[in-house]
Amino acid sequence: MIMKAQGTQPLHLTLDQALEIALSENNTIKIADMTVEKSGYVKKGTYAALYPNVNISGSYQRTLQKQVMVMDMGGQAMEIKVGRDNNINTSATASMPLVNASLWESLKLSGMDVEMAVEQARSSKIAMVKQVKQAFYAVLLAQESHKVMSQVYENAQKNYEKTLQRFNVGKASEVERLRAQVTMMNAEPNVSSAENAVLLATWQLKAVMGIDLGTEVEVVGDLNSYTDELLTPYVSEDDLSNNSSLMQLDIQDRMLESTIKMQKRQYIPTLAASINYNYNAMGDDKLSWFPSSTAALSLSIPVFDGFQKHNAIKQSKVTRNMLALQREDTERNLRIAIRNYNDQMALCIKNYEAADATVEIAQKSYDISAKMYEVGKATLVELNDAQLALQQAQLTQAQAIYNFMVTRASLDELIGKAE
Repeated sequence: MIMKAQGTQPLHLTLDQALEIALSENNTIKIADMTVEKSGYVKKGTYAALYPNVNISGSYQRTLQKQVMVMDMGGQAMEIKVGRDNNINTSATASMPLVNASLWESLKLSGMDVEMAVEQARSSKIAMVKQVKQAFYAVLLAQESHKVMSQVYENAQKNYEKTLQRFNVGKASEVERLRAQVTMMNAEPNVSSAENAVLLATWQLKAVMGIDLGTEVEVVGDLNSYTDELLTPYVSEDDLSNNSSLMQLDIQDRMLESTIKMQKRQYIPTLAASINYNYNAMGDDKLSWFPSSTAALSLSIPVFDGFQKHNAIKQSKVTRNMLALQREDTERNLRIAIRNYNDQMALCIKNYEAADATVEIAQKSYDISAKMYEVGKATLVELNDAQLALQQAQLTQAQAIYNFMVTRASLDELIGKAE
């Protein structure tokens, strides 16, 4: 686990570094990798059915009281004790299937289990990438908001100082001075709130990455660095060939197909071979050893099972038909989601372009209002209005970039991108 000792430099994070750390530290990814490993062992365990099954056993029996047999010998009853005091038995048995069609088909199912585990691990990775990206963008948005609020507070301080100077020389009224002071004091809590938002967003990022919350982290970058990606000629994406949900449904369909084949092959006779070797010893004081061995072929022909296999096949076919309908609905909903994401991204581009033009105009308007206020040709209300318009335009611009990148991350997850 990545940790930083107190007093050391903070961990500087770019988006690529955050994703790299998450891939190695996130518990969801670790669990997914373990699931793949576990499925591999299950597959190997299934293949063991093809190898000979060898068992060795031994037993010892001590006779406490021998059995008595009564026999008629020339018209006279005679009692005879049967058995030996010591009886030892050892045996070795080896058996293996020679013809078992349903077993061979079950081996394919085990391979598909591993394939499903790998796809589920890929799905976990894709989901984690989206979460890290969105958490990273949330930190950048919080930092941008803090930057804007800090600038607003600094401007409010400067305006108050200018108003106070004008008030001291009799060029501003008491009301104007109080209004400037109130504006400055109202701006200060917004800065504190923005600082807390940055802290909370950073904690969320660290939690998603899977690192200790006490780790000092400094997120590198700003939302404006993603404007090139936002303004790149827009191309709608609707390819679902790598969508993990559909791929998992396809694997389930192939598993059901293989299950039906396996169930049908249970009608085929099975043939197995076995070899048995025994070594027995018995006696009272001295043991006498007697070896014996057998080899056998076992043929099993299914005749009638009360239609159990027949009904099991029908059940699997119905399940497969249900899965086909589920896949159809899933694909339809995914295409609706893709259309929705594409529309949202197109709207974000329009909002950014409008906000970008507004920021430039609002900045000029504020600069002009500030100069006019200095020379007494504009009121404090007009200056505050210009400041508010600039603040809203800057936040709207940042929000448009954030919304675009968050929506893009969701779309990437939907179409199966793991980058």
